[in-house]
Amino acid sequence: MIRTVFLALAAFFAFASPAFAQLPGQPLNAQHTLHSARAAVAPGETFTIILRQQINEGWHTYWRNPGDSGEPTQLTWQSPNGWQAGEIQWPTPEAIPFATLVNFGYEGEILYPIELTAPANARVGDAANFTVEIYALVCADICIPETSIATLSVPIAAQGRDDPQWAPRIAEAVAALPRREQGVDARITAGDPARISVTLPNASAIRNVRFFPFSADVLVASEPQNPRVGAAGASFELRGGIAPDIGQTPVQGVVAYEIEQGGAWVHRGVEIEAQPGEPLADTDAAPAPMSSDYPLAELEGAAAPSSAAPMDVTAVLLAMGLAFLGGLILNIMPCVLPVLSVKALQFAGGGHASETRKHGFFYFAGVMATFLALAGALIALRGAGEAVGWGFQLQAPWVTSALALLFFAIGLNLLGVFEIGGSLQNAGGELTQRGGSAGAFFTGALAVIAATPCTAPFMAGAIGVAITQSALITLLIFTALALGFALPLTLLHFAPALQRLIPKPGVWMDRAKQVLAFPMFAAAAWLAWVLAEQAGSSGVLSLLLVASALGLVLLTLRWGRVWLIVGVAILAITGALTWRPLVGVETQSVLEAEAWSDARVTELQGEGRGVFVNFTAAWCISCKANELGALSSERVARAFVDNNVAYLKGDWTNRDDAIAGALARYGRAGVPLYLYFPPEGGEPVILPQVLTDSIIIDTISGAQQ
Repeated sequence: MIRTVFLALAAFFAFASPAFAQLPGQPLNAQHTLHSARAAVAPGETFTIILRQQINEGWHTYWRNPGDSGEPTQLTWQSPNGWQAGEIQWPTPEAIPFATLVNFGYEGEILYPIELTAPANARVGDAANFTVEIYALVCADICIPETSIATLSVPIAAQGRDDPQWAPRIAEAVAALPRREQGVDARITAGDPARISVTLPNASAIRNVRFFPFSADVLVASEPQNPRVGAAGASFELRGGIAPDIGQTPVQGVVAYEIEQGGAWVHRGVEIEAQPGEPLADTDAAPAPMSSDYPLAELEGAAAPSSAAPMDVTAVLLAMGLAFLGGLILNIMPCVLPVLSVKALQFAGGGHASETRKHGFFYFAGVMATFLALAGALIALRGAGEAVGWGFQLQAPWVTSALALLFFAIGLNLLGVFEIGGSLQNAGGELTQRGGSAGAFFTGALAVIAATPCTAPFMAGAIGVAITQSALITLLIFTALALGFALPLTLLHFAPALQRLIPKPGVWMDRAKQVLAFPMFAAAAWLAWVLAEQAGSSGVLSLLLVASALGLVLLTLRWGRVWLIVGVAILAITGALTWRPLVGVETQSVLEAEAWSDARVTELQGEGRGVFVNFTAAWCISCKANELGALSSERVARAFVDNNVAYLKGDWTNRDDAIAGALARYGRAGVPLYLYFPPEGGEPVILPQVLTDSIIIDTISGAQQ
C-alpha cells in the first residue's frame, strides 16, 4: 500500500509545474464586456464601442509594449459579413514595478475604444451580433493567461441614435486617449545615453512624468529615465536600448504625466514622434516633481529607499513561524520533491544508525549554510540599493540556463543514463559524488538550489517582511525558513521508527527513481520557458542545443576516455557557438533586419546601398547556427555600418511563394541562402551556407571597392 501511494505521489509531481494556467471554472481576474456608444446604427456608419476590462484588485494587464515582461491583450473577432472592426486604441499606460522589473500596463477598470464600421447594405431592422475572444495575461505575484468571450448586439436603424448610458462614458474614454497634439514637438538626440526632449503645455504644472515607447528596443523599462522639466516641456534619458541606430531615426511613444484638474490629479498622455535633432530648449531645467506615492519615485532617485517600521518581538516571532511553515511546505514543491525523495529511498536499503545520523547532520548543515548564504546575498544586494526578493538569481539568464541544465542532468541520472557515485543520495549532482558526509552536505545544498524557483504558502509574506527589515531580522527569518525546510528529512535520519515506514528494497525502488526523473524534466521545461521570456526563442534554442550536447557527454561517461573526449569537445563547440543568449547577451541587438522583398532590394540599391539578404527559417538549424554565430558578431555589425549595408531577412518558417520563387531563381531548394547585392547593381554574390565573420566582411568590403 505504501509503495503504491509513493509511486502515485511521484507520478502526480511528474506532471506538476511551477507555471500557472487558467483552469476550467476558475474565476477570472479580469472580466471583459463590450458596450456601444450607439443604441442603434445606420447603414455605412462608423461608430465606437469599448472593451471594458475590470481587473481585480492587486492584478494588472499589459499595454501594447508590456515593458520588461508580459503580453498585451489580444482580440479575435467574429463579425457579420461586411462589418469591419478596427484595432484596440490603447489608453495611457502606467508603470507597474515588480521586484527589479518595470512593466507597462493597467490596473482597475480600463476602457479600450474600438471603431466599428457598418456596411452600406446593412438591412434596417436587423441586428448585428459580434463575438470577441479576449486573451489577457493577468499578473500579480504570479501570471495567469486568461481567455474569455464577450458579445455585443447592435440594432440597425434608418437613423442612428446614441446610447444614453454608454455614449458619454465612451466619449470620455476617447477624449482621454493619448493623441498627437498641436504645439507638441519632440526630438531624439544621440548620446550615451540618448535623450528625448518634448514640448508640453503647462509643463510647470505636471508631475510623475515618464516616456513609454511603442518599441521595446528603445529602452529597458526598469532603467531610470531621469526625467527633467523646464518652462517649455520635459526630457528623458533612454538607457539600455538595443536599437542600433538610437538617436538617428524617429522614436514613437507616449509621454504620460499627472496634472491637477478640479482639485484632483489625473493621469494623461500625449503621443509623440521624436525626430533626430538637437535637444529642445527649456525642457531640462530641473528634476521632474514626483509624488510620494509614485511607484517609480525610488527608481528615479526622488525618494530614499523605503524601509518598514521596526518590528516588535511578537511580529518577529510571527514572521519566523510563517517562514517555518513555508519551509515545511517547500519540501513537497515540484522542484524539490524528486531530490528529497531519492535521498529518502536510501533508507530502504538500511544502514548503520550512527552513520545515518551523521549524514543527517551534514544534510542539515548543507541546508542551513545554503539558506544563510542566500540571505547574505540578499542583504548585500539590498545594501547596494538593489530591490531583490526570493528567487532573485533567476532574473539572470545564465542562472536560469544553469538550473535548467542541472535539472535535466538530474533527470538523466534518475533514469540511469549515467551513474555518479555508489549511492542514491548522490543523485543531486557532481558535488555529491564524494559520497558519505560530503555527499549529504551537498545534497542539502542542492535541495535548496532546486527550491529557489518555487514559493510555498506562508513563505511569500515572511520573506516580504524579511527583506524590509534589518540584517539581523532577515537572518532570523531565513533561519526559520531553513529549519522548516530541513526538518522532515533530518528527522528521517534520526528516527528509526520513521525509516521503518519505507518498504523493503525491491524493484519498486528503481521504478520510483525513474518516475521521479519526470518532475525534474518538467522543472527544466519550465525554466526553458522562463529563459524564453528573458532571451527569446534564440535563448531556448541555445539551451536545447547545449542540453543535447550535455546529454551526449553524460551518456559517454561509461564508454571510455575516447568517447568522453569526443563528447566534451562537442559540448565545448556547442557552448562556444550558443553562449550569448544563455548569459543574457542580446543577439538581436547586433543586426536589425527589415523584411525582404525584391522591391525593397531595388529601392535600397537605388539609394546607393549594398544589401545583404538572409533567407532563413525557424526550423533551419544551420540558419540559426549562423545567426547565433557570424551574424551576431560585433565585427560584422560594424562592417555593415561602415559600408552602409542594409540587412534584409526573408523568413520561410511558414510557406511563402515569393521566397520559394527567389530560392528557385538562385538554384536553391531550401534555406539557408545568403545573398549580397552590390550598391552599383548587378547580380548578387551568393555566400556559402556556413558563414564566418571573415566571409561576410570580405564579401561586403570587397564588393564596395
